[in-house]
Amino acid sequence: MPVFMNDEAFEKKGFRISTDKASLDFDVIFNYLDQQSYWATHISPQRLKTAIQNSLCFGVYKDGAQVGFARVITDMATFAYLCDVFVLPDYQGNGLSKWMMQTIMNHADLQGLRRWSLATRDAHGLYKQFGFTPLTNPDQWMQIFTPYKAE
Repeated sequence: MPVFMNDEAFEKKGFRISTDKASLDFDVIFNYLDQQSYWATHISPQRLKTAIQNSLCFGVYKDGAQVGFARVITDMATFAYLCDVFVLPDYQGNGLSKWMMQTIMNHADLQGLRRWSLATRDAHGLYKQFGFTPLTNPDQWMQIFTPYKAE
């Protein structure tokens, strides 16, 4: 179990999770999402800055360096969309994704929500541990999808 540090940070095994946006390393986040993720390739820096500004963000750090990230888009009352979840390759296999998910799901501002949503190609096993399931009625969901284009 993580050790509660203050209203926004937890420590465990030399790693730290914080919701303090001032601690985020934008270059690490941008480089991963733009160059290594399958879901945010070609996102512009300005678009990502706006997304971070308008989301509840969780950074994972080792010795002050950012090694993981997740964003939650939420009204903090009824709905949350989990996105941009990653742990840098050199730090994978240490349980950081699971710890980050535990921290997100236990965050005080995210309790009592009616619905959580996310999209994943390859991490179903992780999210299933936290109660996520395939859509019950996918025919009731609609979307507008506009992929990012290289600028």
